[in-house]
Order: sequence, then C-alpha cells, then structure tokens
Amino acid sequence: MESLGGSLLVAGPSLWDPNFRRAVVLVGHHDDAGAVGVVLNRATEVDVVDAAPPLATLVGLGERVFVGGPVQPQSAVVVADFERPELAEVIAFGSIGFLPDGVDAERIGPLRRARVFAGYAGWGAGQLEREIEEGSWIVESARAEDVFTEQPDDLWSAVVRRKGPKYRLMATMPLDPSLN
Repeated sequence: MESLGGSLLVAGPSLWDPNFRRAVVLVGHHDDAGAVGVVLNRATEVDVVDAAPPLATLVGLGERVFVGGPVQPQSAVVVADFERPELAEVIAFGSIGFLPDGVDAERIGPLRRARVFAGYAGWGAGQLEREIEEGSWIVESARAEDVFTEQPDDLWSAVVRRKGPKYRLMATMPLDPSLN
C-alpha cells in the first residue's frame, strides 16, 4: 500500500472502539513498519498553559489540549504549521508537521500555528492496512483547516460530507444508530 502519511483516517460506522469512535486521525508517518498519527477531534477542557506550561508559548493562551490517542497519553505531541518545514521532525503534508521531542522554540523558528496533543495513535506493521480493508477507516486527503479546526466536534461529519453523495447519509447518522 502507498504511504498514507499526510492523509486523514476517518472512523467508519463499524468502528466502535471508544478511542476511535467517530475519530479523525492525521497520519504523520506510515511505512512497512507501521503508522503513527494524532486524533484531531478530541478536545479536552484543559488549557495547554495548565497542562504543559512550556508549550503554551507555541500555541498561545486559551488553547486547549487535545487527546491525540491512546498511546503514551502522558506525553505531549505538537503538530504545527511551520514557516520553515525543513525543521520539522516529520512533515505530514505541505508545511504541517510534528515538532521534534524536547524542541527548542528558538531553533525551529516561527510557527504559523500549533496544537498540543496528549498521546498519539499507533499501528504495527500491516495493522492499519487490515483495518482499512475491513472498513474500519475511510481515507481522505488532509487539509490544514482540518488539523487546526475551531470546531473539532463537527470535524468527523464535515470530512465525511466532503467524500461526496455516497457518504451523505453516514455524515448525519447519530452516534448510536440504534437510537434513530
């Protein structure tokens, strides 16, 4: 399978795992050894300045921490829109990438914007490919506005609607279809 780095994984209707139900994941890196990314639409009520004060200068006051995934939830992952993308640890697409661990803000230069995630999502070799084949994930091209959406609760429906008429009904489906 071609690398999915820089793509979105949109949870399909059959994915009931609470970590990923209606999740939209930005894949940062994908190769034969596996894949890693962050869930984009799980905002917490915790401000970055309270959870990780050193990172507050990267994202600004009042920015919330997002749950990036179930792997190492105590670790911070920063996704940014770089003015100098060559300084990113991993570029997902365009100028959007991941800050290196323990980054010195002076070394990376100015960022257009950034978001802090607690933890990340990860898949072992072949695991993501199997999950896509099973229908757990729908693949879509990522856009900068997806990564930095001001309305994370609406992201899943918005990306599903973008897939076209075939997905229109799925975009409006209630969280639990049995309640419909």
